[in-house]
Amino acid sequence: MSTQPKDIYLVIGGSGFLGRHIVDKLLARGDSVSIFDIVQRYHDVPFYSGDISEEAQVAQAVQKSGATCIMHVASPPHGIDDPALYWKVNVDGTQAVINAAIANGVRKLVFTSSAGVVFNGEDLVNIDERLTPPEKSMDAYNESKAKGEQLVLAANGKGGLLTVALRPSGIFGPGDRQVMHGLSQVFARNQTHFQIGDNTNLFDWTYVTNVAHAHLLAADKLVPPKQLTEEETQSIINYYLPTVSLTTGSHRQPTSVARPLGPYVEPPPDAEEIKARFESPDPKAPYTAISHPRPVVRSRFDPLSDQAIARAREHASLTRKEKEADADSSVVTDPLQVAGQVFFITNGEPTYFWDFPRAVWRSLRASSPDAPPERGRITFPREVGMALAYAAEWWGWLVGKEPAFTRFRVTFSCVHRWHNIEKARRVLGYEPEVGLEEGVKRMVEWWKSEHGTS
Repeated sequence: MSTQPKDIYLVIGGSGFLGRHIVDKLLARGDSVSIFDIVQRYHDVPFYSGDISEEAQVAQAVQKSGATCIMHVASPPHGIDDPALYWKVNVDGTQAVINAAIANGVRKLVFTSSAGVVFNGEDLVNIDERLTPPEKSMDAYNESKAKGEQLVLAANGKGGLLTVALRPSGIFGPGDRQVMHGLSQVFARNQTHFQIGDNTNLFDWTYVTNVAHAHLLAADKLVPPKQLTEEETQSIINYYLPTVSLTTGSHRQPTSVARPLGPYVEPPPDAEEIKARFESPDPKAPYTAISHPRPVVRSRFDPLSDQAIARAREHASLTRKEKEADADSSVVTDPLQVAGQVFFITNGEPTYFWDFPRAVWRSLRASSPDAPPERGRITFPREVGMALAYAAEWWGWLVGKEPAFTRFRVTFSCVHRWHNIEKARRVLGYEPEVGLEEGVKRMVEWWKSEHGTS
């Protein structure tokens, strides 16, 4: 039984899209939670209004709430033309949160970073947490998020504070006023037939409650680091991870011990057992019913191979020795523990980029009897899209209006961007709870109810 006292949570940015879903999940399991934000949209939990970049205001909220765990979710939305605002909130604000947390004895800090911090404009295929941010970020949002993440990780261990950063990709769901707003505008203008690129590039979208779920897991497992035994290490890295199949459904592979019987002259002696294993409602039955589950095969290039973990632990040990003279130095943790780490968070269901918006548009069209019929698709090569976006940016500059069509968005829609979430699944115990198909359905239903079209 754990002797760790139950945490009291302060969600910074709790009035926003992701923040509210985190608050809802904390309330659902009976936790004590408060919100710090610049605007109050809900009245079911204690609320503290303030400027995140003002350390005194953050500290006051921490003191009044009695918080032992801070969820720092606050950030301006992606895509606004105000680099100074991004820096104020995501960098200066994050430093203010860190300072207030240390000064007031907060034990835990969970920071919402972004998968975009490592995006360099090129294909990112099945990348893991070893990939570092590029020297030059794609935009001010990701630059400030990367800097904020760096500050959070550097603060791990200082004054007893334990920190972790999560990197979600393509968040969507009920309450979203970015992705859904943009797609609904394209639908309203009857422009859903345009496509840039050949749609062979995979992209990671993540349903919002899955991201909220990951935040709670990270907070729960953000405990003082300890030296893991070999048995504990193997229990994390050496069990079979099933494929994420929330949307596609699971498809069982027949084996010699679990299969349909098919035609036969003489049934095998254990025919009924073979058939029962295959038809069992337990999706793990074909594997748990036999004594030899699927092996986990790793190469020396795998981030969770024995060699990679040994090297990481050796490096951590050397770093600790170098800094042990500084009593307030950062704690360097085991790579299989949560404190001081970053984790990619996705649905684990990368899909072709344009398939996602088309699923949203199909759902909107199905519930819009007055919508015009779907038009034939017009596809522009990426190069043409970049030229058109450049012209749109130039025209926006000329008339003093922010363009909706930019080179960044063309790049964003034409490259592979999907991530390996094995580390999150093994170390955090993260598994997506809602699949893409169900997530789109819930988001569109919320949008229609918000706009009186349901």
